[in-house]
Amino acid sequence: MSALEIHVFLCRKDNIGVLVHAEDGTTAAIDAPDAAAILAALAETGWSLTHILVTHHHGDHTAGNLELKEKTGCRIIGPRGEAARIPGIDDAVDDGESFLLGGHRVEVIGTPGHTMGHVTYFMPQDRAAFVGDTLFVMGCGRVLEGNHEMMWLSLSRIASLPGNTRIYCGHEYTIANARFGATIEPENALLRHRLEEAEQRIADGQLNVPTLLDQELQTNVFLRPHNIATRRRLGMGAVADWRVFGELRERKNKA
Repeated sequence: MSALEIHVFLCRKDNIGVLVHAEDGTTAAIDAPDAAAILAALAETGWSLTHILVTHHHGDHTAGNLELKEKTGCRIIGPRGEAARIPGIDDAVDDGESFLLGGHRVEVIGTPGHTMGHVTYFMPQDRAAFVGDTLFVMGCGRVLEGNHEMMWLSLSRIASLPGNTRIYCGHEYTIANARFGATIEPENALLRHRLEEAEQRIADGQLNVPTLLDQELQTNVFLRPHNIATRRRLGMGAVADWRVFGELRERKNKA
């Protein structure tokens, strides 16, 4: 089986658009932030849209659903727990289920917290995870519908994937995330180096997505609540990891 082709581009102001193309011609958009941007990316690649894989119901991830469905006839797949809030959905999926996309296995991982029904799509043969707004490059999503413990469990599920998994997230927030992270782990030289690289990429008109999970485990403070230096800096001792995570998320909310 040939490797997937994955095309990443900017949608709206800071949404990440992703097209996933299999050798049989199957092409999926991961979420649909903006129909015009996705149609332009399809024209650029020469691919024909067959599916949209929705991670969660927020409008900046589903705004293009109906127009794209009308113009391409694509099928829309999304989380069962949010099906009533996803325009044009055809197939509802849930945690633990899987399906084939152009012959490539897609595993559905429930990752609630940002929204209650949020899912991640993991393609094990292709070492790619499409995480929506649960995990960002050196950051994570806001906890809007769930709670800190729920969000930490979701992040932990993503963190348990193979380290060479490429992470495709829903927004380009890398610089703000890394600058916050540097205040939490100022001694983390790799984090500082990644911040410098991210700033240069943005200056060059490039995106910082995808990222490798291994890199995130070393530099994303939201995946590192076990870090002793961080706990000391926060004044938190022998408490559960999710409580440290929650303190970090609240501090980022106010940053």
